[in-house]
Amino acid sequence: MKVFISHSHESQALAKQISDALRRVGLEVWDDTQILPGDNWAQEIARALEESQAMVILLTPSTVNSTWVQREIQYALGSKSFESRVVPVLVGSEDFPADSVPWILRHLNIIKLPAHGRDEEGINRITQAIQAVA
Repeated sequence: MKVFISHSHESQALAKQISDALRRVGLEVWDDTQILPGDNWAQEIARALEESQAMVILLTPSTVNSTWVQREIQYALGSKSFESRVVPVLVGSEDFPADSVPWILRHLNIIKLPAHGRDEEGINRITQAIQAVA
């Protein structure tokens, strides 16, 4: 199974930690670090979405306002290949107003992570959630 990680640039380090954890358990992961200089990034993201079967969404204040992340979420929620395989992760839940979470994601089980610092338990929950639907 290929996992797409949707995030804003501010969450790059956390996305890398999650990517590494998912790869350690044998999953294939796509994140934007695979876009090379000169690549058409919109085309690469579209291709990655088409090839993926699961998505981890790192929700931050900048993510919920990102047109690109909103499009990625819409694609995943409208695609049969992602059915029951979208894992929203609320980053910095202590400072994140609950009504800022896109309404379409509020009915899903959301994993909460602190804004700062590494949270091994939270990353393990993400990995387990993806493994459970693989």
